[in-house]
Amino acid sequence: MSEWSRLFLDRIGFPEHMTIAFESLPKLLELTSRAVPFENLSIMEHRTRPITKENLIDKIVTRQEGGLCYELNPLLHHFLLEQGFNTKLTRGSVFRPEAGEYSAVGRTHVAILLEHHQRSYLLDTGFGGNLPLLPVPLSGETVTSSNGVFRVVRTDTEYGDYVLQLKLKHKDVDWRIGYAFDSNWMITDDSELNEIQTIITDDPRSTFNKHPLITKLTERGSVTLTDHSLTEWTDGKTEKLSLGEADFQHYVKQHFGEQFAMKASKDQA
Repeated sequence: MSEWSRLFLDRIGFPEHMTIAFESLPKLLELTSRAVPFENLSIMEHRTRPITKENLIDKIVTRQEGGLCYELNPLLHHFLLEQGFNTKLTRGSVFRPEAGEYSAVGRTHVAILLEHHQRSYLLDTGFGGNLPLLPVPLSGETVTSSNGVFRVVRTDTEYGDYVLQLKLKHKDVDWRIGYAFDSNWMITDDSELNEIQTIITDDPRSTFNKHPLITKLTERGSVTLTDHSLTEWTDGKTEKLSLGEADFQHYVKQHFGEQFAMKASKDQA
């Protein structure tokens, strides 16, 4: 195992005695969701770098930051490849339930497809608080994790041939669409990831280039911080605190770590 892979496992707290096998992927995904935040601070602080394997390792493993889907899932993809898994990256479009349509910025969601014993699965560690936390088969079978129930349905859309559907625990009563993706559209090099980063960073229709956002799952729910509010979900109960501009630094340090607070402080100085 490479040194960066060992450091990644150390960061997420993966048990040293546990073998990295298909059966242990739910544990790996759950630990990653709690340790590596979904966040856009590098965009808001104007310090994005080209997407390469080396830069992702430096950002997420060495400097222990988080990232968005086009950073988090490619890093996990590289890690799984090193462990002998058959994974590929695919592109999709996130559905916006409040608007009743797919994202205006198109195919900017990056997810992982895994082949195991002649079956195909969707993996995702870059979908904010909507993470399945386990491989979701492309067969339509419903799977359940601590975060809710999930399934991948064969459905043709303008963005691909499959749709991830979900019902988050304590939040959703009915099935809703997470995103559509194309099982035949494989990302073959970093140029596509950099194209996605440019869209998310520069397009005025992007939802990630206007306000800071950082979120992660917890053992009992999740925590989400923006420059306007702190929202904590614990055992199905929600507490939301309105924030002033100066509060962001305090709460990002408290809930996510010193490394994020220091960068937020520099940005606001």
